[in-house]
Amino acid sequence: MYDEHYGLSGRPFQLTPDPKFWFETATHRKAMAYLGYGLSQGEGFIVITGDPGAGKTTLVGHLMDQIDRERLHVIKIVSTQIEASELLHLVAAGLNVDTSHLSKAHVLASIERALHAMARSGKRTLLIIDEAQSLPLDSLEELRMLSNFQAGGYPLLQIFLLGQPEFRSVLQGAGSLEQLRQRVIAMHHLEPMEPEEVEPYLNHRLNIVGWDGRPEFDADAIAALHRWSGGVPRLLNQLASRVMLYGAIEGIDRFTADDVATVTSDIDSDMADRSGRTEASRPIRADTAPPPPSPPSHDASLEARVAELEQRLEEQDAALRRVLTLLVDWVEGDSGRPEQTVLRGTAA
Repeated sequence: MYDEHYGLSGRPFQLTPDPKFWFETATHRKAMAYLGYGLSQGEGFIVITGDPGAGKTTLVGHLMDQIDRERLHVIKIVSTQIEASELLHLVAAGLNVDTSHLSKAHVLASIERALHAMARSGKRTLLIIDEAQSLPLDSLEELRMLSNFQAGGYPLLQIFLLGQPEFRSVLQGAGSLEQLRQRVIAMHHLEPMEPEEVEPYLNHRLNIVGWDGRPEFDADAIAALHRWSGGVPRLLNQLASRVMLYGAIEGIDRFTADDVATVTSDIDSDMADRSGRTEASRPIRADTAPPPPSPPSHDASLEARVAELEQRLEEQDAALRRVLTLLVDWVEGDSGRPEQTVLRGTAA
């Protein structure tokens, strides 16, 4: 909705990772350098970690856009507690080998034959494991065994491991992974964006969708965006998107720190409400149930709380009326336009 209000060709701050919005912060530049170095070596493990929303998936998408598919065969697996035997079947499937009814020994033999065939065709094989922190230790050990496959002294398989910060602790803490640790040729942790990177990041994503300078964020608004998001790209996208929606509703073309504060207050309130509902929905055991509440005392603090709630309700009612008015205007204005296909502008 806000993209049409501001004359944009799409949503610049969508939460779904999309390589076309790739923006090279200092930490992402280092990560790409490590990945490039790893590819040039053609062996071992490259480990990239980062907090949720730090841009690991976008990083991989950008990497896939850069590689030569005629020379590199890529298998990508998103880990969800994959046991060792299941992991081998997934790797085999990525090599177009059906191993559904084979024993482990035959599965490994099939994978090795497929890797040799891929090498004879002039292609190297790269295995990318996303969410690697979910892999059991047995599965990680199985990956190390797969990295042993060679032809003429050259490895047949290279492996990139992407995971959340706790994956580094898993690698460094498990004694059984010592041999895997010795094969890690590069490791990098994606850090949040620095404050000075936020404005170029916002402008870059807006330019991708045809931004003409409207709306704009003043310096205090940009600082407020960084403070709330902590420089995490996904959180920054979430907040920027909500700020622009608020701007469309209120008719704002230049955002200030006060505008950002209004939106963050609403987001924080929504999160608190959801958390409260989650807590309220949990069953309470009889032996741990709290004692019944004491009758409320009609003192000054209670009256102040009631006044605060009444003010809150009035603000929510006013906001609801603004949203409904905008929606009515939007529907009436679009009533004669043919419906767009859901595939148009689909994010990767």
